[in-house]
Amino acid sequence: MEELFSGIPGTEEWVSVTPISKGWSEDRKYLIQTRSGEKLLLRLSEEDTLQEKRKEYEFISIVSSLGFPSSRPIAFGQNERGEVYSLLSWVSGRDLEEVLPSLSEKEQYLKGREAGIILRKIHSIPLKKEHRVEDTKAKKLRQLSRYENSCVRLKGDENALAYVKNNIDEICRVAPVYQHGDFHPGNLIYMDGGRIGVIDFNRWRVGDPYEEFYKLQSFGREISVPYSVGEIDGYFDGRIPEEFWKGLSVYVAHASLYSIKWAEKFGKKEMDAMIARAEMAKEDYDDYRRAVPRWYSKDMAEKYGKGMESHLIFQ
Repeated sequence: MEELFSGIPGTEEWVSVTPISKGWSEDRKYLIQTRSGEKLLLRLSEEDTLQEKRKEYEFISIVSSLGFPSSRPIAFGQNERGEVYSLLSWVSGRDLEEVLPSLSEKEQYLKGREAGIILRKIHSIPLKKEHRVEDTKAKKLRQLSRYENSCVRLKGDENALAYVKNNIDEICRVAPVYQHGDFHPGNLIYMDGGRIGVIDFNRWRVGDPYEEFYKLQSFGREISVPYSVGEIDGYFDGRIPEEFWKGLSVYVAHASLYSIKWAEKFGKKEMDAMIARAEMAKEDYDDYRRAVPRWYSKDMAEKYGKGMESHLIFQ
């Protein structure tokens, strides 16, 4: 075990190293406790990920200067075995997905608005020329084909399949941005004092800003509808373009199906969870005969959102 950490600066100050099993990342993760009482996050990945992980670490560095709590970079390099390490600050608190059900409807909505404003800040980072945009449309259609030719097909998936294929040009219609890549309550931290911290940037990429929101249907709406409504309202400050709903519905239809195929390698329990989410999405979108999901309501903005000063979150 010790050779895993050999070559990482500051290890002489570590008093405990605890493996973290939560999450889908292929990285090995550890909670570090130091003599001074500080908590750190260590991520280890394979040697051939060096350039990819270097870019991730640089992105985390940029995000950490945006004015909201998030992982802060401390050290990056390779241990003596050649594995790539990223040492980051620990964002203390509880996972927002655990906290939301205990909050009032108003508090859930306002946490969603706060998250939406944070996401808008991430999307405001100027793109560097060397970071190219992936062909998202082609990727989504390839993934859909993998699902369509698999043995894990969902009964009654015909409308969802046709919807994605017939409306694929509704995605990627706005300027690309840096995405967090996995923005949902499971990767947000409810900190002391109620502020939101952001973690887990290992799926960051350049792409359509609207793509970030399909995780609301997958991992937000089932925990808290008020939060999910609030995230959209906060991001757009109440002025939601029509093209957003059309693009989002395509992403949701695609994810509802492909996520089942994606979860296959994790076993029946995870596949069943994705199937349940696909059924929920099918109902929310009236089997893809509507672009705005049934759970979205303007009433919450009228009820809870008036007078909220977005800039206060970052002071």
